[in-house]
Order: sequence, then C-alpha cells, then structure tokens
Amino acid sequence: MAHEALFAALKHPLDATDFDDLGQKYKGKVRDCYSTDDGRRIIVVTDRISAFDRGLGVLPLKGQILNKIATWWFEQTRNLVPNHVIATPDPNVTIAKECTPLPVEMVMRAYLTGTTSTSIWVHYARGERTFCGHTLPEGLRCHEKLPVPILTPSTKAAQGGHDVSASRDEILQMTGMPPEDFDRAAELSRILFEEGQRLSQQKGLILVDTKYEFGKTAEGEIVVIDEIHTPDSSRYWFLESYDKRLQTGEAPESFDKEYLRRFLSEQGFMGDGPIPHIPDEVRVEATVRYLKAIEQLMGEPFVPNLESPLPRIRRNLGI
Repeated sequence: MAHEALFAALKHPLDATDFDDLGQKYKGKVRDCYSTDDGRRIIVVTDRISAFDRGLGVLPLKGQILNKIATWWFEQTRNLVPNHVIATPDPNVTIAKECTPLPVEMVMRAYLTGTTSTSIWVHYARGERTFCGHTLPEGLRCHEKLPVPILTPSTKAAQGGHDVSASRDEILQMTGMPPEDFDRAAELSRILFEEGQRLSQQKGLILVDTKYEFGKTAEGEIVVIDEIHTPDSSRYWFLESYDKRLQTGEAPESFDKEYLRRFLSEQGFMGDGPIPHIPDEVRVEATVRYLKAIEQLMGEPFVPNLESPLPRIRRNLGI
C-alpha cells in the first residue's frame, strides 16, 4: 500500500464510536464493545494504539488490520481451541458471543526480550532469576530463546493502570478465580501458542511471545476472546535475520508495536509522565510494519476499505 494512502487515512481515523442503539457500551484500550440483549457482543476495533499501558493516539487503518489478522487466526485455530466469533460484517467489526472474561491475561513467552516493566528481559537484566514461578538459567543474552516456552500470566489492570506479572498461585490469590478455570485457560494457551509458532515459522516468522484472554460462555465453556496473534498482542521477528542479529548484538527485525515502544523508549518514555509527540511519519511506519506482518502471514495483500469508517459501520450493521 502506498504511504500516501496511509497519510490520507490518518486524517480520518476511527478513534471513537458512539453507537448507543447497539447496546451497553464498554470502552477498552483499543476496542469499543457493545453488549446486546440477545447474548452477543459487537466489537468495534478502532485505530487507537496503546503501549506501556498508556493510550498513544491512533495509527492509520490499524483497526482494519487487527480485525483482519485476528479473524484469520481465529479461523486457523478454531478446530483446536474454541473461540467467541460469530461473524465479521465490517472491516472494523466482529460480532461475538457474550462471555464473562476471566480476570487474567495468559502470556506465553519463548524468548528473553521486552522493554516494558512486565517484560522478562527487564527482570532478568536486574539480576532476577525467577519470573512468574519459573527458574531461569544464568548466562542468557537479550533476545535469546528460552529453553522452553513458559506461561507468565498477569493481572488485567484497569485503563491507566499497570498489569502485574505473577505466578499461578499469586494470580489465584489476587483474583480469587477457580483453579480449574486457570488451568483450562493455561492448557488452551499452550495449544494456541504451539500452533501459532508452527504456522508463523512456515511463513518465515518467529512468534516470540503473545497474550491471550479467555471468557466463559453462557453455557460455561471457556473460549478464547478478544484477539489472537495480532501485532498488538504478539511480538513477531523475521526468522531469516534472527541468528545473525543475535550474534552481532542487534535487536531482531520486528513488525509489531515494538517499533513504537522503541521510539518512545529512545525519547526517555517508559510509561510514566507526559507522552512524547509521535510524528505522523512514525505512525505511518508503524502501520507499514503491521501490514508486513499480516501480508506475510496470510500470503496475500491487504486491501483496505478507505470509506469514512463511521457511516460505513452503521450501514453494515444496519443501524
């Protein structure tokens, strides 16, 4: 996609919605969700971007990109792990089963990396050798592969708060959730991550780490909700250049929101204090990296809808 189209899309982003006639609204960091009386959740994926648990404005066409790749991954894994998807009637919209979210984010990690306060590398670099109940070996380098993938769950902070990584026992104590619910979600997370890594490697990519959210349906079934394996919830590296960059001490080539995190880190921002100005050029480049991710994964070009998003969504939802 031409950069000109992305700069043009940045002039009319989908930054907020107000569809009161759809149902009760819940505004998340990225998604606006509407609960209907008939047991559905209408999820509008906006162009909002967050990092370090802070809202950072918008990226052009980000909502369409996220919705597209999440839908693709849900379809790829639906025979392994049940999910909440019913339909995708609009590039920015998914209609799903209404679920009661579990009070935990299931984070799977396969590499020693990251820049946020909850990242495994930040803890390791401080000299800590136990992370979320896992004992880590000495002598690992930044961005190096862990001996085995590990589950490092975290709390789900309210907007503006910070997630806290913790062990299974600590999560159970903090949340009060039933152990059997945690263990089922943990089992499903490992299945999803293994399949995500397998399919990504086939496309020349490394699925480095990711987070999953789960919910209970009205029938009591635990299913994966929200999104899976998107550049927002996951870290991807290029397989071809990984080994060489690791040997030379360079950061791996990535095309997720780590690019934006690194830009902010270079400005001295790690989540606290005023958010630095993010130039349009940086926002467009971040979207370009998102595009590379989904096009390489799906093996086809991404074709955006460049209509004004709010009227189009109303039309496609019949409201």
